[in-house]
Amino acid sequence: MVDGARQMSRERRLALGWEWDNLLARVRQLDGFGDFLRPPRLPGLLAAAAGGPVAMVNISRWRCDAFLVTEDGVEPVPLPGLSAEDVVARANAFLQSIRVAQLAIDEYWRVRYCFDSGDQTAKSFREYHRARSAAAAARTTMEATLGATMRWLWDVLAERIVHALPPSDSPAEDERQPRLWWCPTGPLTALPLHAAGHHEAPGEAVLDHVVSSYTPTLQALLQPSADVLATRGSDAEDRMLIVAVTDADGQVLPSAAQEAERLRALFPGARSTLLADGDATPDRVLYELRRHKWVHFSCHGDQDYDAPSRGGLLVSGGRVTVMDIASRVHDGVFAFLPACRTATGGTMLADETISLAAALRYQGYRHVLATLWSVYDSAAVRVVDDVYAELTSGGGFVPERAAYALHHAVLKLRAEPGAGPSTWAPFIHVGV
Repeated sequence: MVDGARQMSRERRLALGWEWDNLLARVRQLDGFGDFLRPPRLPGLLAAAAGGPVAMVNISRWRCDAFLVTEDGVEPVPLPGLSAEDVVARANAFLQSIRVAQLAIDEYWRVRYCFDSGDQTAKSFREYHRARSAAAAARTTMEATLGATMRWLWDVLAERIVHALPPSDSPAEDERQPRLWWCPTGPLTALPLHAAGHHEAPGEAVLDHVVSSYTPTLQALLQPSADVLATRGSDAEDRMLIVAVTDADGQVLPSAAQEAERLRALFPGARSTLLADGDATPDRVLYELRRHKWVHFSCHGDQDYDAPSRGGLLVSGGRVTVMDIASRVHDGVFAFLPACRTATGGTMLADETISLAAALRYQGYRHVLATLWSVYDSAAVRVVDDVYAELTSGGGFVPERAAYALHHAVLKLRAEPGAGPSTWAPFIHVGV
């Protein structure tokens, strides 16, 4: 009886396999579906490098290599000093230092809030100084780990890639550095490749050679066809949506109101829509995203490393999650998310980039400015001001220069005395 059931099961699987192959063959006979469910072919992917080279970094237990993709083809760059074991160890140490520092800093602000609110007993005073010392120690450890990670990335990976880049084609006078897109894999997705380098030595860092951007895949850099764009039926307009939340779930962001005022001055009247505090509910934010091609979020962000699709932006009465963004198609052009960890993915499936920045990019936004870890409020304010000053310098708004504007803002922040890598390195550009 059992043997008969097994025989029927095998026959059923064979029949289903034949039916699947038959249906697949019929689909591929339809116009435009010749490559349906086939792996993408290289000639069709080379157009992804139209704006500049793409460095795809492959991590394997056998060997590690980078592949420089240009419009002319693919050039392998061996990385003999890199191993999968080292990448895992470095990524774990990097993420752990950031987590410990964030917990210590959050505790410090909690204790300080109680202290400043009037609880100034001897016990409160001791807790305040203990929390301040713990936060300072954790930040010192994080800065040391970040610096060591960036130097290591340059030595084993970035330097070889930068020196293998093809000569740049006479860039414009104000864009002397060429573009480079990073497409990392595995645990490398958690590390700041754009900030690799010995920053105390001129010319020994990625920032000194190229303007970096990130892309989750090569296909994400390919522009959708006119037919695809036409099917979206978008009613988005060239206007800025400003989401400003000063207090969400007990997390205060005092600079949000001032940031919103500055953006309203840059995009006056009908050129912008402001959703502030109680007006910035999840449903309202998601609705307005459909009507605006540009968006700026002045609010706190959070990420769930074990379930990254639940991460999101903290707004009034809830959050706008990665899943909320990924479940909708947008006709967006520009999104600025200077909140914490908006480009941070999960740790369980490192190759699957699941973050707010990636979701916005996949769902239509061409330029996304985001962060790899928690950012300091004062640093975020300076970066935001510098980016918009450059993008609006000509009187209009030019989001196509987003990568350059962020690059220049980060260089300026890095040059400030005493600015550690945790201050300027979390800001990245994702997109074309």
